[in-house]
Amino acid sequence: MRELLDRSSGERLGPAEYRAEFLERFWAITRHDFWKLERQQTFAEPGDRSWEAFRAGDWDRALRLIEARREALLAEGRRMAGLGLTSYRVRVVARPVTAYLQWELQLLRLLGECSDSVRVIGVEAAEPFEDAGVLPEVVTLGDDLTYEVLYDDNGELSGATRFADPALTTRCRELIQRLYKAGEDIGGFFAREVAHLSPPQSVHP
Repeated sequence: MRELLDRSSGERLGPAEYRAEFLERFWAITRHDFWKLERQQTFAEPGDRSWEAFRAGDWDRALRLIEARREALLAEGRRMAGLGLTSYRVRVVARPVTAYLQWELQLLRLLGECSDSVRVIGVEAAEPFEDAGVLPEVVTLGDDLTYEVLYDDNGELSGATRFADPALTTRCRELIQRLYKAGEDIGGFFAREVAHLSPPQSVHP
């Protein structure tokens, strides 16, 4: 996938522009759904109250704030169902699980219960596709839109590159679908690998 994006011409968007455009175009999808691949093991999410509680070392509050999103996510799931739209996510997880991922997997489990189809794969499942470099953070929307989501050295969103190319979108979506098929449902993975973990000792993601 890295080589596909490197050979393509895209338009760089800043973080605010990407967020606004993403929301508009997500709800306009009519075919081929939404597919997302997350490969990086640490991110920074300033402005997210749960993440900020996690960073501050208040794990119980971080979990309560995630659970507080349940009703909104259920409503979002109903809206997607009414549009015939499905959100598919593939999360690559390395072991041992980073402190950040221990937090994010709590959120992904809730998404899996309320609105999204989420599967987890190990690094070993991603590596055969990484000859040209580590898999990028990629989302596809519908028929012809792909975003490579970009982050700075601290793991904070710095924007995205938009590719409006149906052939590229098809190839990226097909790769994410292959990884999705090889993955495990978030519920089973979480119960086995995450639920028993003690609260993260480090507040650094």
